Amino acid sequence: MKGGANPLVWIGGGAAALVLLLAFGTLAALALRAESASGLGPGDWAAIRFTLLQALISAALSVLLALPVARALARRHFPGKRLLTTLLGAPFILPVIVAVLGIVTIFGRRGLVNAALAALGLPPIEIYGLGGIVLAHVFFNLPLATRLFLQAHLSIPAEHFRLAAALGFSDRAVRRHLERPAIARVLPGAFVTILLLCLTSFAVALTLGGGPRATTIELAIYQAFTFDFDLGRAALLALVELALCAVAASSALAAGTAPEAAPSLVAAPWRPDGRSPAARIVDGGWILLAALFLLLPTGSIALGGLVHLADLPAAIWPALGRSLLVALAAMTLTLSLALGLAGLALALEGRWGRVIEGIGFLPLATSPMVLGAGLFILLFPTFPPRTLALPVTALVNGVMSLPFALRALLPEMRQIEADHGRLADALGLVGLARLRRLHLPLLARPLGFSAGLTAALSMGDLGVIALFATPTEATLPMQVQLLMASYRMGAASAAALVLLLASLALFWIFDRGGRAHARA
Repeated sequence: MKGGANPLVWIGGGAAALVLLLAFGTLAALALRAESASGLGPGDWAAIRFTLLQALISAALSVLLALPVARALARRHFPGKRLLTTLLGAPFILPVIVAVLGIVTIFGRRGLVNAALAALGLPPIEIYGLGGIVLAHVFFNLPLATRLFLQAHLSIPAEHFRLAAALGFSDRAVRRHLERPAIARVLPGAFVTILLLCLTSFAVALTLGGGPRATTIELAIYQAFTFDFDLGRAALLALVELALCAVAASSALAAGTAPEAAPSLVAAPWRPDGRSPAARIVDGGWILLAALFLLLPTGSIALGGLVHLADLPAAIWPALGRSLLVALAAMTLTLSLALGLAGLALALEGRWGRVIEGIGFLPLATSPMVLGAGLFILLFPTFPPRTLALPVTALVNGVMSLPFALRALLPEMRQIEADHGRLADALGLVGLARLRRLHLPLLARPLGFSAGLTAALSMGDLGVIALFATPTEATLPMQVQLLMASYRMGAASAAALVLLLASLALFWIFDRGGRAHARA
């Protein structure tokens, strides 16, 4: 791949500069502002301890519950397995505020679970505080851990199971000699990745936390901005979270999260274990409980939203338009940055290529709230925050989605160059012609997936916009949160349904478009 003639090299250089400027520029702004802070108070230290506590509990429960669910899915074949396995990826693109509202509907004071407990004469579940935050985080991260462990199960060669059957292995022996080594390669990375996601969760803490005993660092940063306007304290808290995220991200990259590629998450090899009726009942129970846990909150939003569609306030539709603009802008930015960085990494190759790839994964070491706090401090002396609410939100969302897009595009681009690069060189395909005639047609599938994922994640994001916007400039997730805060739960359900449909539609349109235009 000719670096000098490749336009992606120049785009990649600009992309690398933007990511470095955003990462280290905001870090410098936070560091300079933090010097004016008097230090962390007792409430701030309590927020740090609570953040670590809830993240550790959430990650541990997500991993522990995912282990039997993944094992059950790997051992069983049943109608709807393909659909259920596909739905395991849905919470990742599900707007956080929508899922939280669904969890409140099922597990809240007036939810189905507490109604059933009351009928049995049992005490109710308290959804607000540590229990609710952990419950929401498990809802989001259980599917991720399950998919990683399921892929580990399916990466075990079928020949190993046939050999185990010939040797007369019991279920315990299969677990010890075949499953545990495969899971052990994935478990540390899965745990640390989920820990990182829980450390940087904002919308969950905003809606289910609060109070001195249930405040996370992200929520403390938000409160320092919006209630106290103590920029020095907010900057100091952001630096603390940045340090925690950097440690977690480094650990996640060192541990790794993916096993050897499995041909399919559905087509499992024949296994000699789990043949007893008791094992079938246990596996079926885990699959049923996981399916109910994941589907009931989303289903409750769909039903509740349909019932209360007439209660939708007029402000929802302008908010929907603002969310769509932010999502499309973030998507365009993410694809541009990812294509540019991938092209530059390929052109440089070797050590410098890995450096460029590492720059693309820098956003993993931070959070939208930390970037937003740094940008707020940089922009506040010159611009009123509300005037830049939407552009800043799109910028941060676009950069935060960059690692996912880069992970999808870079391996494909390397394969394209390995398969067709010499022929393209012989034909004189360079520059824009090489990009247009070789890369883009063969990248249609990962481009479509990356576009859909970025648009859906940005559509449902409730983070930076909460720092910059007032209710009159709110996006749709912010409108849902405002309705929930004012206890207008019917209208909130209807608005959440609109948000859910819009997010899923964006993902489906771009992902399907990419697959439809893909060329082998």
